[in-house]
Formats: sequence, structure tokens, C-alpha cells
Amino acid sequence: MKSIFYIVSLFFLVSALAKAQPTAQQFTGYYDFTYQENKGSILLEVKDLNKEFLYVHSLTTGLGSNDIGLDRGQLGDGVVVKWIKSGNKLLLMQPNLKYRASSPNEDEKASIEQAFAKSVLFGFEIKEEKNGVYVIDLTPFLMEDAHGVTKRLKDRKQGTYKLDKSRSVLWMENTKSFPKNSEFEALLTFIGTPTGKDIRSVAPDASSISVIQHHSFVELPDAAYKLRVFHPRCGSFYTSYMDYSTPVFEPLEKRLITRHRLEKKNPAAAISEAVEPIIYYLDRATPEPVRGALIEGAAWWNDAFETAGYTNAFQVKMLPEDADPMDLRYNVIQWVHRSTRGWSYGGSITDPRTGEIIKGHVSLGSLRIRQDFMIAQGLLKEPFKENDENHSSMMEMALARIRQLGAHEVGHTLGFAHNFAASAQDRASVMDYPHPKIDIVDGELSLKDAYSVGIGVWDKLAVQYSYGNPAGNQSETAYLQSIIKTANVANLKFLSDSDARVASGANASAHLWDNGTNPSEELVHVLKVREIAMNQFSIHNIKSGEPLSVLEDVFVPIYFAHRYQVEAAVKLIGGIAYEYLTKDGIQEFNNVNADQQLEALRAILKTIDPETLKIPQSVLKLFPPRAYGYGRTRESFQSETGVSFDPLNAAATSVDMTFDLLFHPERMNRITTQHVIKNQYKSQNRGSLVIESSTSSSFSLGNILNVASLKVFNDYDKDDAYGLSIAHRNQELFLNHLMNLMASTRTNIDVKATARDQLNTIEKDLSKRDSFENQLLSQIKQFNTHPELFKVKKLPAVPDGSPIGCGYPKE
Repeated sequence: MKSIFYIVSLFFLVSALAKAQPTAQQFTGYYDFTYQENKGSILLEVKDLNKEFLYVHSLTTGLGSNDIGLDRGQLGDGVVVKWIKSGNKLLLMQPNLKYRASSPNEDEKASIEQAFAKSVLFGFEIKEEKNGVYVIDLTPFLMEDAHGVTKRLKDRKQGTYKLDKSRSVLWMENTKSFPKNSEFEALLTFIGTPTGKDIRSVAPDASSISVIQHHSFVELPDAAYKLRVFHPRCGSFYTSYMDYSTPVFEPLEKRLITRHRLEKKNPAAAISEAVEPIIYYLDRATPEPVRGALIEGAAWWNDAFETAGYTNAFQVKMLPEDADPMDLRYNVIQWVHRSTRGWSYGGSITDPRTGEIIKGHVSLGSLRIRQDFMIAQGLLKEPFKENDENHSSMMEMALARIRQLGAHEVGHTLGFAHNFAASAQDRASVMDYPHPKIDIVDGELSLKDAYSVGIGVWDKLAVQYSYGNPAGNQSETAYLQSIIKTANVANLKFLSDSDARVASGANASAHLWDNGTNPSEELVHVLKVREIAMNQFSIHNIKSGEPLSVLEDVFVPIYFAHRYQVEAAVKLIGGIAYEYLTKDGIQEFNNVNADQQLEALRAILKTIDPETLKIPQSVLKLFPPRAYGYGRTRESFQSETGVSFDPLNAAATSVDMTFDLLFHPERMNRITTQHVIKNQYKSQNRGSLVIESSTSSSFSLGNILNVASLKVFNDYDKDDAYGLSIAHRNQELFLNHLMNLMASTRTNIDVKATARDQLNTIEKDLSKRDSFENQLLSQIKQFNTHPELFKVKKLPAVPDGSPIGCGYPKE
């Protein structure tokens, strides 16, 4: 009996002790580790020293601000690292892969390694060693601000923050280990004094911000991946490094395209299934009908892979219920929410050694679709006159854009760069930024062809270059050259960001958010679309019961519908028709001829015409002071008249945008340089419209300023009070920009002299006019007397547009 009592007592004692002891959770996989709940720490077992693997940091959760740019699902750097033991420490070291030697000579390789710096990411004290297995506490590393949250907040002027370790913990929900990757998470809390409105707008307490940071340790791919060389016209992203073992007669810098690994099951077959297809998974949080549209649009890429010799090699599926979108085993299309609409983007994690894409990750802003819906809402004639549920046409255009957007961002994660020349080539690529194409049919606006459907002809060639394979005895070099030749013969242009994203851009074909083969003709067409949309705009462009403040906001993208086509047309002024030239390929480039420049100038000057800028009286009556709860935002018209709608400021803002683009210092410098180089400088007749003959390849800055001046100071109805007020503002703005050309440190002496001549001509002309011109004369005299006091007049920026902001700072 006594024995039974002791046994029972021992049982309860052991049970009590077991319950009292904190649990330790074991994880096995690529890395084995133990989570110690009582200490809130992870002990990692390191087996292989000096063996390289991939380390990636990312954000599982974000801040929800487009402007700050710390989004849910945002990928960080993917870097090669390895464990180095020294004494009682393990160092996590990042070798320098920018500088290498492919030579078999080990001494030569060592000399390169010793010549350039390495980076130690962290040092760990060895806690225990068992048969060559080292145990370290990984926790301090996981709790570092690896993603650079504090730096981003400081750079965005949102405040100075620091990591608060007392409020930061390991986050075990998606901390897991698999055979080829181990995933870790930590909830990090940053404290500080907020100084920016963006952080205040998204955080419940802007002095304390918490995000979940993700870390991945991933096995590097094997050596079976085949490298593919980069060509400037192939359309792919690339990775580069310096190979110091290269013979002197060969280029030192090596460029490799980035792409997923894709191999045929039957290499000899013209068409074959893939050994492992490329599969993209859609975020389960994506709602319908967006879900169906994204799956459809992303799946367009399979058509391109079929032209490269694969069947069903690219697939789109829903993300499994138990999958973590940050797990590097999954290519993911993620639905990302922010407080304002903003950019979508496609990122990748690549093997820095080879360019092989390991994970593609698309972040799609959930509010983007609403902007296209609103644009359609403003373009249609009285869409809600009969029925508040009559939104099918608007949804059709918005979903068409989502399909195209899904294909576009997935394209980036497949390794493809923007092609901003595609819109001038019958929508040859989904890798362009498309503006909705609005047709005029029997005087009515049609949205039927607003966005293209399907993959483009350029995209197919890009996939063939990146993923296709030589046939028969054809060498890879010959195969790749044949793809480039096919593009050249078809006159398919490829022009990317560096030639399209600058306000002073000169390329005649590379534009964002444009349409048409002729930028000038398309600008005239867009102005006609805008005119029709403004004239038919009514109270029935919003639903019943909505405040008229909503109507005003719907009108914004209609009034500024021409903004991006102006940018496209203005690049013809002082423009250059060029591509990425190579020997044995395209070798010609020319300045845009005078006729095209004149056509562009005439189209651009239509945008400053008072008749173009006047908002119909019937529309102005729809814009009372803003309703309570519906104040102005960055996407609203701004006002210099207090609570009332300000049509004159709307017009001035539009004109200032045009002048900013047209009179960019670099454009002005380029025009004078082109003219002088061609030895076509002539004295200009300042009193009449003089344009050089169409045989010349440029026309002078004097011509441009003279034509613009005649438009601004003479071409308007002096009996129309509304138009006259707009014209007066145009005159002030023109003088402002002319003075800026003289005062700017960025314009050359020829530009300054030509601008001075034009200002003198204007001054003489104004001295013969009435009282308003006296005000302009006083500004000119003040500038002439004290040019050092001159400052460009600041106007409100054009309301955000594409999908957020113009993209260029004011000069």
C-alpha cells in the first residue's frame, strides 16, 4: 500500500514538474533549431562552415503608406553568405561577388578575394559544440532592423525612430524549417517622435510602430543552371560582375540576364512540357472579380512560353491555405492594401552568382482599380442617370486594366524590364505603362478598347530570348542573335526607364502613359476626348445621395487627361530618334526633324489655349464649397480662393505643367546645341512666325520662344472675360519661365542670350499696351534690375495621377 502511495505521489510530482517546466519546440529542416519559450530565443545548429547559402530579409506586415514605401510582402536584399569560425565565434560573412575570378587558378581567385572588402553581417558566440555542430543564439540577429525601417522613416522625413527591444519579440506563427529553406520572423517595435503626416495617417500610435520582419535562410541552387548572356535589346533585367581573370581583349564586366530555371522534359522536341513549370500563386485575400481578372491576366504569359517551345510551362494557381506568401518556395502575386492608392511592383530574389530567379513576388496595390473605375466614371455620359447600379461599363474598363497590370508586374518577376516604346508599336508589350485608349465613335466616347488583351509580340520575343533553346546543331550564340535580328527586322523597339522617366527626356518613342504612333496627333485626339468628356459632364456622373464634392474629384482626371500625352509630345522638341545601338545591329540615330518638332509644338500650345482650359459653365455650377467630411486631398483641385472652387488656378496649374516640360533647362540646352552643330543658326524675325524649312533637322530656340510668345500674348479672345483672365495668367507664367531660363545655373549661355532677346522683344511690345501689361512690365523691370531676387512662382502641383504624382519634381 505504501509503495502504491509513493508511485502515485511520484507520478503527480513528475506531472507537476513537467507542467512547471517551460516547453522547448524543436524544428528540423535545412537548419535545425530550438525555440526556447521561457527565454524567447532561438538556438540554431550550424553544421556546414564555409558553405554558401542565401539570406533574404523581407516584411510580412507593412505600414500601409505608399509614400513611406514599407509594404506588406516587401522583399529586401537577397545576398550570399557563409559561416566562418574564429575562436569562440561564428561570423555570418557576406563575400564580395561584385569582383570575381573564373580562373581555375586558386591563387588568382584568392588574390581577388583579398583585394576587395567583405562584410560581416553578425557575430555569434558559440554556446555549445557537438560533433562538429555549433549551437548559437540566433535571436539578436533576428531582432535587428535588417530591412532598414528606421532609415526609411528618417529618409522620408517621418521622424527619428529606434528599435525598442522591450517591445520586440520572436514571432513564431510562420517560423518554420523545410528541407531547403528555414524561415524566421520577429515582431519589431520602433519608437520615436513622429514628424511627418504620412506616418501619422497610418499608425494608431505614431510614436510606436510595429511590423513583422521575415528572414529566410535558403539553400543555393545547384550548378546545373545554365547562364545566359545579356544583350541591350533583349528586354531582360541583368546582373553583372567584374571578372578579373578575363583576357585583356575581352570585356571585364560580365552581364547575365535574370530568369527562372526552365528545362524541357524532352530537349530534342520542338514543343515540350517543362521538367518543373513556373508556377505563380495568387494571394487568397484577393477578392472577386479582381481574383479572376488577375489569374487571367497573369496567365497570358503562357502564350509567350509556347512560342519559346514549351507547353503549359507557366501556370497561375491560388495559394494553398497553409502556405506563407513569404516562403521562398512560392512565387506569389500579393494583394497589398495602403491608405492611399499607389504603385504596384514586381520584385524577385535571385542567385547573385548566376542571375537565376529563386522567387518572384508581385505586390499589387488594392486601390489601383478604383482609379480606373473613376476615370471611366468621368468619361461616360451620365452613367448614373437612370440607375445607381449601372456600373458594368466602368467595371469592365477597370478589370481590363487589372488584367494588364497583373501581366505587367508578373513580367518583371519573370525577369523583364519596362519597354516604354511599346505603345507606339500597336501595344507590342504588356511591359509598357498604358494610358486608357479612348475612341470617338459618332461623336461619343468609347471605352471598348481602353486596354489591350493578351501578351504582346515583343513579350514573345523577350521570352524566346530568355527561356527558349537552340534547335538542332544551332549554337546558343546563333540562337540568341537570331532573336535580336527578328526584333530588328520587325522594327520592334525596346526602350526602358532611363530613356523615359526624366522630365527632360529626348527619346522620340519612349514615354509613360501614352498612346499612338504619333505623339502629337494623339495629343490632339486626347484634347478632343477631354473636350467631349467635359461638355457632357453632369450631376449624373455620381450616384444618388453623394455630395457634389465627389463629383469635383471625379472631374480631376478628366480635366488633366492630357497630362501624360503632353510629356510624350514635348520629347519631340529637341528630340532624338534613337535605340540601343550595336555593331552588326541598329546603328542609326537622328535628331527629330523640324516638321515633327513644329507639329509637336503646335499640339503642345493647344494645351495652353484659354478655350482648351475653360471649364464649361454648366460644370462650374456643380462645384460648391466642399461638403463636411469631404475635404480636399492631394488628388483634388487646389484653390487660391478659399472654400470655393478655383477654375483659374486649375487652368494655371495645367499651363505651368506644360511650361515645366517644354522649357526644361536640358531641353533648351539640347535645342541650341543641335542647331549650332547643324550650322543652321540664323537671325530670327521676332515680329512674325518664322519656321525653318522641313529640310532642316532642327529649328532654333528663338523660333520656339517666338511661336510660344505669339500664342501667349496674341492668340486669345479679348472680349471673353473668363478666357482673358486665363490668358493673363498664361502671360505671367510664360514670363516666369522665360526669366528662369536666364537665371538658372543649368542653362548654357546661348539659351540665356536667346531668352534675353525674347524678353526684350516682349518688353517692347507690352509697352504699347494697356494697364494689365503694365503689371507684367513692372515684373520684367524688377527682374532686369535685381535678377538675383528672382524666384520661380510656386503653383499648386497637378493632382496626383499615375497612379500617384506626376513622377517629376518641379525644376
